Amino acid sequence: MGGGGQLTEPVETTSGRAGNVYTWDEVQKHCHRTDQWLVINRKVYNITQWAKRHPGGWRVISHYAGEDATEAFVAFHPNPKWVQKFLKPLLIGELAATEPTQDRNKNAAITEDFKALRNQVESLGLFRAQPLFFCLHLGHVLLLELMAWMTVWIWGTSWSSTLLCSLFLTISQAQAGWLQHDFGHLSVFKMSRWNHMLHKFIIGHLKGASANWWNHRHFQHHAKPNVFSKDPDVNMLHVFVLGETQPVEYGIKKIKYMPYHRQHQYFFLVGPPLLIPVYFHIQIISSLISRRDWVDMAWFISYYLRYFCCYIPFYGLLGSVALISFVRFLESHWFVWVTQMNHLPMNIEHEKQQDWVSMQLDATCNIEQSHFNDWFSGHLNFQIEHHLFPTMPRHNYQVVAPLVRALCEKHGIPYQVKTLWRGFGDVVGSLKTSGDLWLDAYLHK
Repeated sequence: MGGGGQLTEPVETTSGRAGNVYTWDEVQKHCHRTDQWLVINRKVYNITQWAKRHPGGWRVISHYAGEDATEAFVAFHPNPKWVQKFLKPLLIGELAATEPTQDRNKNAAITEDFKALRNQVESLGLFRAQPLFFCLHLGHVLLLELMAWMTVWIWGTSWSSTLLCSLFLTISQAQAGWLQHDFGHLSVFKMSRWNHMLHKFIIGHLKGASANWWNHRHFQHHAKPNVFSKDPDVNMLHVFVLGETQPVEYGIKKIKYMPYHRQHQYFFLVGPPLLIPVYFHIQIISSLISRRDWVDMAWFISYYLRYFCCYIPFYGLLGSVALISFVRFLESHWFVWVTQMNHLPMNIEHEKQQDWVSMQLDATCNIEQSHFNDWFSGHLNFQIEHHLFPTMPRHNYQVVAPLVRALCEKHGIPYQVKTLWRGFGDVVGSLKTSGDLWLDAYLHK
């Protein structure tokens, strides 16, 4: 699961025989890092050794150890039949005929209806990308980069031209971020190889980041959104407490790394300003070095070589560093508000082993559609549709949205749509609510 690399060759296993039958109780025992089984289409696979080589990283596939991973497997792989050859050596048996297809808290009716919806979506051709859409998007990113450089080349390095240059670079970086997201999800080309190549170019050469770092992190978020210890996006390193459960747990245990009842206030100081320029860059560099990821390292270096060659003649070394730091600061604000408005105000809990639809709708909401909202958020205002169909080209989210809403209405699943400003406000409001819960538990329990 996940698209964070190239599959090479199947791995042999001697864990068992394909003729064995198992119960869910037996499968669920194998959920440890050194002993991992999972189920796909009622077939039982031992992924203990394969997890280490999984292109999307070992964590994302390990999050489904001991569970049925069918829906996640289909969602993340554009060509599941091709991937089957890598599963074949891992096959150790199947579920007993008396065992249900769904495990634990997964709703069989919702699962079947969503499977039918996916078949309908595929028949409508909504997984086919429009090349012109992505070519134009890439073109406008490159045009913004050119406009930024020409601003200082024509008008010099005055405060006004520098601010205008910073604005162009910030928009370019943000929009390149949404574009690399498309290629990272394998949603543009039919051939995964082409998606991987363009992904490395855009996130590496146009943004100065790492494709593998992004994949290994982001696919965990999609696999288990808003699940503590599995979704890295809710791992706040004790800086914030989120949801309704974690604040009470921290309060009862008298944990106070920060004044959490003030987190909705200090969020403006340590959240939007620092995420990309500090936290993400430390993670990226650490990942490149620890994994010896020389390919992504080369792309990463190519970005800064190009940037400094363009701007050192105008600003010098220190001035160029100051300029890119300011751009990262602005981009970080844009990124944080867009990515958090869909998830932070939603339910954030420990693992509940829900079916795919229930889990995604529990953790995501949409923002109203408009041409500006689509552009500003890279169509992530359709976060629900994106999470249900992560390999779908984003220009088709608007088409599939009514079908998803109908499915949710049939099964009584809340389908939340907010205005952009309410989405921003709910980020702060949810932090305040969680902080108040922590304070109450800290003082009185």
